[in-house]
Amino acid sequence: MNSPQLFQGLDVGPLRLDNRIVIAPMCQYSAENGCMTDWHLIHLGHLALSGAALLTIEATAVVPEGRITYADVGLWDDATEAALARVVAAVRRHSPMPIAIQLAHAGRKASTDLPWRGGRQISPDAPNGWQTVAPSALAFEAGEAAPTALDRDGIARLRDAFVESARRAVRIGIDAIQLHGAHGYLLHQFLSPLSNRRDDDYGGSLENRMRLPLEIFDAVRAAVPDRVPVTMRVSGTDWVEGGWDIEQTIAFAQAVEARGCAAMHVSSGGLDPRQQIPVGPSYQVPLARALKQAVAIPIVAVGLITDYEQAEAIVATGDADLIGLARTILYDPRWPWHAAAHLGGRVRAPDQYLRSQPHRFKDLFDVPTSDTGM
Repeated sequence: MNSPQLFQGLDVGPLRLDNRIVIAPMCQYSAENGCMTDWHLIHLGHLALSGAALLTIEATAVVPEGRITYADVGLWDDATEAALARVVAAVRRHSPMPIAIQLAHAGRKASTDLPWRGGRQISPDAPNGWQTVAPSALAFEAGEAAPTALDRDGIARLRDAFVESARRAVRIGIDAIQLHGAHGYLLHQFLSPLSNRRDDDYGGSLENRMRLPLEIFDAVRAAVPDRVPVTMRVSGTDWVEGGWDIEQTIAFAQAVEARGCAAMHVSSGGLDPRQQIPVGPSYQVPLARALKQAVAIPIVAVGLITDYEQAEAIVATGDADLIGLARTILYDPRWPWHAAAHLGGRVRAPDQYLRSQPHRFKDLFDVPTSDTGM
């Protein structure tokens, strides 16, 4: 029987992936002053044993004011680097899975409380709050404190911060870097005409709105070795009339592809509370399909992908090259194992778990079973 497409290998730039399943970045809101804790060691450690092809570390702020909440992970100084390095080293001791990191800045959506405490904005003068920044002084929601519009010096410092965090990631040994340009965070805020009302070179036309994300991509790509692929996460549409849409996303994708982008991960929304999202299984796959038809780099689809046959169909029909799992793999950390068993694929499993292979799936684990003497 032919191996399912979901379990075929794929190259993302110089990085070889065992299959088409990637673990998407998922914020845990469990850091202390930007530093990873034992929670991240447990969380990332067990996902690294899942059989997926790539593990992506959650949105990691390049400066303290770029955090969504006061409990977000950061990578802006030696302390945050050391904490992240400790977790990565521990995971690597027990899993060969490549590890990527998503570098991010939340812009006007920063300075909020933890999601399980309501997630509302914390005012700049309150404990755990700070003054946010954005392309324009427009609040995300009515009644919130407005961000400060970034000036030229602020933009230059921001670009430098992304570069410095990328260099720290390489020093830790991260295998791939993703730049977060989605979900209404700062780079998305520059892209969308709904949040970017600037009248300088960074606002107005599509070319100008793309300028800062492209400058940051160029700077990061130039700062890290060729062996480290740099990818983008984008929202394919704002789901608001007059906002960022798939046609503009295609133009942006083609621009970053020409600059050496190794892959693009497409989701949607997050920029404007007026969004009307037609949520349902595979609801964002048409956005991935549109990008797949416009560029040659691998495209990652995400969004309510929960069923094994559903995931196989997405990659087998060419709608996307890879599927990203987030909440699905939190609910079922062995989803890739179960998908491989269902579809007839093979996955890697740690030696300590080889005996768990069900008798009816004798070739499920992609390593030879040795005599354990037990």
